[in-house]
Amino acid sequence: MATADRTYVDPSALRRLYLHNARSRTFCAWRGRSRGALPIARHGYAELVNAIALGAFRRDVAPDVAAGALADLDDDLAAGRLRLADLAWRRALDTAAALSRRYTPSLGTRTLDVLHVACAQTLALTTFVTYDDRQAALAKTVGLRLLQP
Repeated sequence: MATADRTYVDPSALRRLYLHNARSRTFCAWRGRSRGALPIARHGYAELVNAIALGAFRRDVAPDVAAGALADLDDDLAAGRLRLADLAWRRALDTAAALSRRYTPSLGTRTLDVLHVACAQTLALTTFVTYDDRQAALAKTVGLRLLQP
């Protein structure tokens, strides 16, 4: 099993820890078995916060549920279950551009999806968690081990 500290989790997958859906049970079970702090890039953290807030705006979740999810996120950061990862942004963006140029014409990946894969590479992580088919294809193509718990 991959350790959490070597695993990049796409924020749309990570959201399952905080706003529950059909995949949350298996995702939470996987997280419970994985050891270490999950690294999250700062733009991924912003994306996750926005996803929770957007759920409240769209009335997919009640405001108190969103507030509780944000509090749980803050608690995971404070307790070290998540780690804000600093990365070399110039290198990550250059990597994303190169990945886009090479793979987007055949895979149809979106900018943020490419950027997350580039961040995983820049952080020298080995495993990538996503439920997005195109992002998963890109992650596998560039040599990342794919997990879909």
